[in-house]
Amino acid sequence: MFQTIDPKKLDKNLFSLLGDRWALVTAGTAEQCNTMTVSWGGTGILWNQPVVTIYLRPQRYTKEFVDREEYFTLAFFGPEHHDHLALCGSKSGRDVDKVTECGFTVKTAPCGAPYFEEAELVFVCRKRFVQPMDPAAFPQEYKERFYAQEDYHVMYIGEIVEVLEKR
Repeated sequence: MFQTIDPKKLDKNLFSLLGDRWALVTAGTAEQCNTMTVSWGGTGILWNQPVVTIYLRPQRYTKEFVDREEYFTLAFFGPEHHDHLALCGSKSGRDVDKVTECGFTVKTAPCGAPYFEEAELVFVCRKRFVQPMDPAAFPQEYKERFYAQEDYHVMYIGEIVEVLEKR
């Protein structure tokens, strides 16, 4: 059972949750959604609101869903789901029904954004800003290391409108 909590009352290490355990970004509807694993991002305050920042490469199928929808979710899972998150980061929703493959149960937030019952923590986010990353604005070593195909990420900032924590 999920309980809505104030984002300022989170007692989780978000660096570890995102960087070590990863998360799923999901957008669409309960009937048709797509999800993918993310491990780059951040949280903070912007425009006096709690926000999350995620980065998606242009060729990712999930990006089409995030671009189309007003809301997306960022869901964190326990370590027992690590293999599922690995699958969601290595397979395309164009080729595989990742939700079915992982055995996830789709739920929806009041705004209609999809998330998964199996998650421990979910940020429901309203998309507020989208900006392609400008390769001229970051070090050459990162271009060489992370962007050999010149497929630079697009940055998304979502206002966190609801935090759901499993109790």
